[in-house]
Amino acid sequence: MLITVVTIFPEMFPGPLSHSLIGKGIGRIWNLKIVDIRNFAEDKRNTVDDTPYGGGPGMVMKPDVVHEAMNHALSFYKNKPEIVFMTPRGGVFSNKMAKDFSKNHEGMIILCGRYEGVDQRVIDYWKKKYEMKEVSIGDYVLFGGEIPAMVVVDTCLRFSSGIMNNIESTVEESFSIDLLEYPQYTKPMTWNGYDVPSVLLSGNHGKIASWKLEQSKQVTRDVRPDLWARFKNNRE
Repeated sequence: MLITVVTIFPEMFPGPLSHSLIGKGIGRIWNLKIVDIRNFAEDKRNTVDDTPYGGGPGMVMKPDVVHEAMNHALSFYKNKPEIVFMTPRGGVFSNKMAKDFSKNHEGMIILCGRYEGVDQRVIDYWKKKYEMKEVSIGDYVLFGGEIPAMVVVDTCLRFSSGIMNNIESTVEESFSIDLLEYPQYTKPMTWNGYDVPSVLLSGNHGKIASWKLEQSKQVTRDVRPDLWARFKNNRE
């Protein structure tokens, strides 16, 4: 899988993506390319932004420069990759979305916005011609799309064969069935006056499975009532 990040801050990558299991997979399971948007500016100052029509604070990324950078990123692929634009205005990123993205073995192109955003015309063009998806990692605003891009890459690669030693971990973790994950315990059996739940020591796999499900339901009800409502609605 080839992942290409289009950004004005290429030095931010691979950053955290070079560590742990994902870092070990670079060059073996997945590859990373970085496209510097400034390389496609037409002036000596490598200008990538300008003032917005209609007034308003901040600057807007220029459509011509962004478009050329995206075309260059697309040239790395033989077939159609997933194309994602990181923006607070996008659909909220989810585990299901990550799993769907990971099914495209061609890979991904991720455009990282900055300033007040990207000229709408280049967004419209890439959405219409290449089905680019606008994606947000939450209801808040960051300085740019680079950190969200790392979140998307990290999450998607968890579903890629060869990254995780135990792929079953992705089946039972939080959000896999609209429930948060059950509590986990390890040695020692007793710590600071707290004991491991006896059911986990019973060896009865049926009872253990039931306990895990009930714990997942309980923590979801307590912590994420919105997720619990979605779980109940889907089951109905």
